Amino acid sequence: MNHIKVADLMTDEVVSVPPGTTVKEIAKVLAQYDISGVPVLDDEDRVVGVVSQTDLLALTPPQAHTQSAIPPTAGKIMSAPAVTTHAEDTAADAARLMTRRGIERLPVVDIEDRLVGIITRRDLLRMFLRPDAEIRQRVNDTLNDVLAVPAGDIDVHVIDGIVTLNGRVHQQSQLRSLVSLIERIEGVVAVASHVTARVDDTASTSVAGGRGATPW
Repeated sequence: MNHIKVADLMTDEVVSVPPGTTVKEIAKVLAQYDISGVPVLDDEDRVVGVVSQTDLLALTPPQAHTQSAIPPTAGKIMSAPAVTTHAEDTAADAARLMTRRGIERLPVVDIEDRLVGIITRRDLLRMFLRPDAEIRQRVNDTLNDVLAVPAGDIDVHVIDGIVTLNGRVHQQSQLRSLVSLIERIEGVVAVASHVTARVDDTASTSVAGGRGATPW
């Protein structure tokens, strides 16, 4: 999970509202898209706040059903400043932030606070809901297609998202990326590798410094 980025799990198409959106319109948006909150954007698509179902429910009946000429708007009731994350942040960091702040979603912003996506607790839970058999297939595909490990050279066992690897690869250099690639597969919780190499191709065969080099 530490190697999975927010970008790998976030939703790119995000429902949002401008600050002038009325409470009634916000309620319609939440119901229409079956979501529990929306980010509030300014004219330059920067996230200035978030309106959640909790914010709407906190309104007293007179506020929610005002007869005045100026009904409450997103800009008035939103939680601000918004708690956000970035696409390059890890999923683990996003999960910790949600837990610490007691929120269900995080707008994903760029370096200028412009909205690029959203990630929810439901998105994070997807990592742990993938069937073990499907994870095992993805691991085998990665071994064969990406690392060029012949089928059968490594035994793959997956229990509750924990991947255990036993076997041998041809070159020592393949071990460098073996675990990191598998850790990035969605659904993988941890990797226990007992894989060894037949040949150590990482040792340098060149003589440092060339002719006249001082031996150390």
